[in-house]
Amino acid sequence: MATVHRWSGLEARALRWALRQSVRGFAEHLGVAVNTVSKWEKLLGDTTPQADSQAILDTVLARADASATERFTRLLAEQGLSGRHRDGGQAVPTMAEYETWADDLERAAVCLSRQDFAFAGTLLDRWLRRVPARDLDERGRYLYARSLTLNGDMRRLQGTVRDLLTATSLYGDAHSLFTELGVPRRAAQIELSLAVVAEMSGWLTTAASRYGALTDDGRLGACDGVRARLWIGTALAKQGHNTPAIALMRSAARDFHDLTEPEEWAVTQQKLALAHRGAGDLTRALRHIDTARAASSPTSPLEHVQIDTAHAHILLSDPATSDEGRAILARAADLATRHGLRHQLRSIDTIRASEEHA
Repeated sequence: MATVHRWSGLEARALRWALRQSVRGFAEHLGVAVNTVSKWEKLLGDTTPQADSQAILDTVLARADASATERFTRLLAEQGLSGRHRDGGQAVPTMAEYETWADDLERAAVCLSRQDFAFAGTLLDRWLRRVPARDLDERGRYLYARSLTLNGDMRRLQGTVRDLLTATSLYGDAHSLFTELGVPRRAAQIELSLAVVAEMSGWLTTAASRYGALTDDGRLGACDGVRARLWIGTALAKQGHNTPAIALMRSAARDFHDLTEPEEWAVTQQKLALAHRGAGDLTRALRHIDTARAASSPTSPLEHVQIDTAHAHILLSDPATSDEGRAILARAADLATRHGLRHQLRSIDTIRASEEHA
């Protein structure tokens, strides 16, 4: 026997068609107002009948003869509704639930900006585990791809070797969905995130190459393009190619200034400081890190750890300021530990190890 776990205007219209009734005749058969049926058929999947109407629709369907029931089942299949309820009665989200899903993605993004990984994971998993992407419509697949992307961001921010491998897989799945949906900007942003993961994994030449391919990519906005150029410089500096890295970073700083992106400009000053330290110019390194500290307004644990780690790294390069550097680095390590920023902890351990062998 055909059943519907939760009626929307789409299923109600399919039942009317199956019974071969007019809107007025169907309304009279149900004992509801004509305007109610008209509203269902106008809003379709965007409306859910009241509980009493749900019960009435259940009763009418149960009493329908075999031919009407067969027509109803066929109409659901033709409209793609037969798959609304899958394994264990789990429902594909309704349009109203899609709105809740979108709201949860915004909440998850805020959680990630604060490094509240536990709650962000809860918000994302409740949707990713609900139904496979293949069973969703276009809007559902878009939200699913955004959920995969934010899950990848969470793994990347946590930064263990396993997290980075998982992030690569999540980003790859999201990239496939965005490409299939014809959303090139999102696809390009994921390519940029994959380049970041490559850099974090130590594949610096690969990362620099990927960044380079994206600097003038028309799918990206101006700010993302400048970020890609800045990150080429970061990858080069990590390989010891500080002179070309500094040139790229200066160029990025000018563009961020012109784009009125003060936080990005401040991050660029921080990276310039480290590049000058790598080049052995501590005077410029200190000037740039002081500029970065004055211009930035870190609001998240990650931002505090990053600026403190960079500052400490520079101070440790001079015996006169090394004690201050160790104190700042210890503070950064404690904050990174408390918030699960394991990639940052690895960077701090690397700095400490290099100081011990200096």
